[in-house]
Amino acid sequence: MAEIEALHGGAQYVTLGIDREVFAVDVDKVREILDARQVSRVPHAPPFMLGMIDVRGRSVPVIDLRVKLGLPATDATEHTRIIVLDIDTRGKTLTMGVLADRVFEVTPLDDHDMEPPPDVGTQWRSDYIRGVGRRGDSFVIVFDLPRLFSSEETALITGPIATAETTTDEG
Repeated sequence: MAEIEALHGGAQYVTLGIDREVFAVDVDKVREILDARQVSRVPHAPPFMLGMIDVRGRSVPVIDLRVKLGLPATDATEHTRIIVLDIDTRGKTLTMGVLADRVFEVTPLDDHDMEPPPDVGTQWRSDYIRGVGRRGDSFVIVFDLPRLFSSEETALITGPIATAETTTDEG
């Protein structure tokens, strides 16, 4: 992986769109990217939890990132995607799906040039942000995934269903 970083100038991130903003998640945490699909609702779930989907025989909870970030939910479009992530939090690896308005690309961002999250009282919760990178003239907001998924609300939905084995299927 260090060779890839050296060739491309930084760590690799999957960039995604929520509303008019561009966010990023570490490509190493992305299990797969799916087209939007029917989600089975879970009774009494927090508002940001859409429900569950089946991913290769495994039940995976899906979070609506718009709602989690304080934006109104919207209907899915042909660009809407579910990003399935493996997130290390609280000593466990959780497999979670996140609904994004769109997914752009995999791009390098130099961690050394990343700025700390701004504390300007905007609609985005800065405690969910690891840093702000630049891609050309644009800003890319890099999620701090363990913080995004470590709130008490998420603890309600991350029972045995969302817990992944700490070893991968590849070996």
